[in-house]
Amino acid sequence: MPAPDLDPLDRKILAELQNDASQSLDDIARKVGSSKTPVWNRIRKLREAGVIGRQTVLLDAESLGLEACFFVLIRTAEHEPDWQDRFLHSVRSRPEVLEAHRLAGDIDYILKVRVENARAYDRFYQALIRDVRIHNVTALLSMEEIKNTTILPV
Repeated sequence: MPAPDLDPLDRKILAELQNDASQSLDDIARKVGSSKTPVWNRIRKLREAGVIGRQTVLLDAESLGLEACFFVLIRTAEHEPDWQDRFLHSVRSRPEVLEAHRLAGDIDYILKVRVENARAYDRFYQALIRDVRIHNVTALLSMEEIKNTTILPV
């Protein structure tokens, strides 16, 4: 699907929504230099075009006791559709997995996993390898989160 043409006002609106989607339409309109109705119409069109997806709330993982963030590098020797279906189902069904990417290169997949501690990671790992056969797994513990954002450069 081709990206829609975004003019400077669309980009300002998107930047405001990414910064704080709970703002009122009046606040957004004031900040972007427009009025409420045109801002609402643009937001509606951006939703319809798929530029704006679902709205959600960002939670602080450490405040919820999820203090350990692991990046899990997975290499597999199996690339059959049945294996991939089971792997994808396993990964998508686990709430600990915040992100999962299929990669080009030596590593087949990378997962971002958020859990309470190393024991919780081990429970996740044991469940994953019960679901699917994996050739090699490397877990990297994040010692410090330097940057974490959901804001895209618009």
